Amino acid sequence: MTLGNLTLIALLAMSPAAVLAQDGPTFDCTKAESSAEKLICDDPELAALDRRLAERFAAAVKVAEGLDTGAEKTTKTLRAMQRGWISGRDECWKEPDLRACVETAYLRREAELVAEFTLEAPKSTVELICGDGARALTVDEFATELPGIRVEEGDHVEIGAQLSADTPGTYYLRGAGGIVLDDGTPRIQDAYGKETDCRISG
Repeated sequence: MTLGNLTLIALLAMSPAAVLAQDGPTFDCTKAESSAEKLICDDPELAALDRRLAERFAAAVKVAEGLDTGAEKTTKTLRAMQRGWISGRDECWKEPDLRACVETAYLRREAELVAEFTLEAPKSTVELICGDGARALTVDEFATELPGIRVEEGDHVEIGAQLSADTPGTYYLRGAGGIVLDDGTPRIQDAYGKETDCRISG
């Protein structure tokens, strides 16, 4: 029996479920409960996003576990936030466009993970001076499918993502407000909507 025949027999012996699992999401579709999970199981593109996010999350966990200080706390927080994110994704049933909500949830979470744990090199870095000059920000933008952002101010770090695919340069920040970079007047917005103009350092 030739090697080609052996390979063919092996492929034919694989169950349909095993073949489908390679293209499905990371969770068991036979146990899918939420409308979001059921949609993902039926949508190859969303299933691919689920697998991609799982890879990003695993990479983030590896970074967290390798920190010199605070590794255990950071890893626990990361896992807790991921559980919270899953609960939030499953709340998409409340939205008029379930698919759009689920897709956006995945893209935003991917952008946040990449920015928070620097899973890729940033596509650009800019230094901003804001307000009366007392605030100095280092802003990294990341070229994820939905761009991510990391804003450092001293020891404080804010993470976020572009609001949507059609709002380039306009980002939300997960902890507080947002930041606008690409309309000629960089500015940062706090959690209450107050904006502060910035300028590029140097």
